[in-house]
Amino acid sequence: MAMVVRVRFRDTISAFIKSMRGSDPDAAVYYLARMLSAGESVTFIARRIMICAAEDVGNADPQALQVAVSASLAVERVGMPEAQIILSQAAAYVACAPKSNAAVNAIFDAMQEVGRTGNLEIPNHLKDAHYKSAGKLGHGSGYLYSHDFPNHYVEQQYLPYELTGTKFYVPGELGYEKKIREHMDMIKGSKKEDTEE
Repeated sequence: MAMVVRVRFRDTISAFIKSMRGSDPDAAVYYLARMLSAGESVTFIARRIMICAAEDVGNADPQALQVAVSASLAVERVGMPEAQIILSQAAAYVACAPKSNAAVNAIFDAMQEVGRTGNLEIPNHLKDAHYKSAGKLGHGSGYLYSHDFPNHYVEQQYLPYELTGTKFYVPGELGYEKKIREHMDMIKGSKKEDTEE
């Protein structure tokens, strides 16, 4: 019997997360109600909302993670029955937010790359130059300070040289990520225009 209850709970939490990811606030709140009625921990539910906010909303709406984190803190301080209102607000917000999994794809791809290639050499100009023998090793030499350039951007090698041109974070076209994409295109495009003149 305990096994059946546990499977049902896992199915419910799965449906809750997938409903938020699928932008269905009605289903998200329904499954939230089922979990609360079954006596599930409000802190556990709040953790799942935080994860969904980062994994499935990401930078399409950076406010979603703030709402989820605030809800997590609030439910610990308030407790039931009022915590259900806080969780409902957070779940509905995450469900209605524009979606992007670009951040999760970025870290998964980067972790895979680190697992494949290990600790590749950091370019010398990015290394710490604040200790005595750093200069002799060439650390920090040739580093370009971004704020000294138009749009606070200057093209230089940040990734290890073996990974030149590799993309991990690719912002999407929804919500705030569209603005991120436009901003990155603008600053990198302005550099190209400077070099073409």
